[in-house]
Amino acid sequence: MSLPRDALLRSCRHPTTMAALIDIAEDVLKTWQPRWSPFLSALMLEDANQLGALAELKISRDGGYPGAERKRLLIQHATSPEPEPPCPLAGLNVEGNFLFDPTSPDEMRLALQRIGVDEAALGDLWIRGDRGAQAICTPEAAALLQGQRGSVREVMITCESWPLEALQWPVQRVARRLSSVEASCRLDAIASAGFGISRSKVVKQIKDGRLRLNWEPVRLASRDLKVGDRLQLQERGSIEVMNIERTKRERWRIDILRQ
Repeated sequence: MSLPRDALLRSCRHPTTMAALIDIAEDVLKTWQPRWSPFLSALMLEDANQLGALAELKISRDGGYPGAERKRLLIQHATSPEPEPPCPLAGLNVEGNFLFDPTSPDEMRLALQRIGVDEAALGDLWIRGDRGAQAICTPEAAALLQGQRGSVREVMITCESWPLEALQWPVQRVARRLSSVEASCRLDAIASAGFGISRSKVVKQIKDGRLRLNWEPVRLASRDLKVGDRLQLQERGSIEVMNIERTKRERWRIDILRQ
């Protein structure tokens, strides 16, 4: 059975990834065998919502823990009588002494890729203070990285496969609504109010590549935001602009959902 490939590709932001998912889905429809996708970024997962809207398919997701950003898709035939198979996941512990040379999730992820693991085999990764990092990955990636050594700049790292239950999960934030009155709808003003940091720190986060707008890199702190826009800050969660209203004093009341 063929899916509406052209229509699906036209309305997505990552055509190459979507094309691979369509190939998996068509194989599932032909063989009736469920398939797990590689790890997908949050933006790719949004594209994949189109597959979930098709009557022929049943889609579910798993990233290893409730707040995971990167997840694998389980693609099944909509009328499959088979129970949902468990998601093939493994844990990874990366040891290194970062006391005098702090690192970031992106740096650590690139270091693992230099050792030889593919980006699509890596799920969420979080820094553990000055001791290194932990991550979720495919079982194949965990086996490949077991005992491997690499480096993040001048700091040596050692990888070890761990069971998921042994990982120390990142802090899970409770969603909450907040409101702020600002002189403008600038990104730096809303990010400052939403994340509780100064505007100068917002600018630094942009320069360091740690702040994203709708999952894409941010370049301009002066950019105006609109309802529905979402900001993601590494290790600080995310905020979404829920409502914007002009006040009687010609300012802007902005309702924010922080997660």
